[in-house]
Amino acid sequence: THLQRHCLFYRNDCVECCDQHPTGKMVINTELCALSEYRIYPGNGKLMIRRDGKPIWLGSSKTHSLTLQRKKAAKLVWTQAWRRLHKKGITETTTKKRTRRTGKVQRAVVGASLEDIKKKAAQKSELRTAAREAALKELKERKTANKAKSGTKGKGGKSKTGQAYQKVPKHMGGKGNRGGTQR
Repeated sequence: THLQRHCLFYRNDCVECCDQHPTGKMVINTELCALSEYRIYPGNGKLMIRRDGKPIWLGSSKTHSLTLQRKKAAKLVWTQAWRRLHKKGITETTTKKRTRRTGKVQRAVVGASLEDIKKKAAQKSELRTAAREAALKELKERKTANKAKSGTKGKGGKSKTGQAYQKVPKHMGGKGNRGGTQR
């Protein structure tokens, strides 16, 4: 019982009574202010019981008044809640967390297997450019061949189709034939 009475402010770290704690530092039992989150030392502050029965410690008459006015701590610049919200006072030692970068995984694309893709990546750029030029040449030759074929057929066929089908604008039907419902 003597230990309990004596260690109220020592929180069982009493050196005179017991040898359990080697530090010997005095630990003061402080409370935290519900609004400002500052420490409240013994003999200071008020203990207010809320309607729901929860006890709250308030450090000063200022915090008591603001609590009664139902002010939000996060909107008061001097409170710890505001500082936490706006990232104030964070020391430089706590650096950003390093994000793990996931390793790149190659997948086969539709029309090309993974082996083909790897072969193409391994090829030298000169080989790839030569292959591209050859493919372009082939395409051009095909186009010219197609034009030559369609050029002879197209001239005769176009005149017939041009005369047979003639586009007529929709509104050219006369004044009474506008469409829609009659009144």
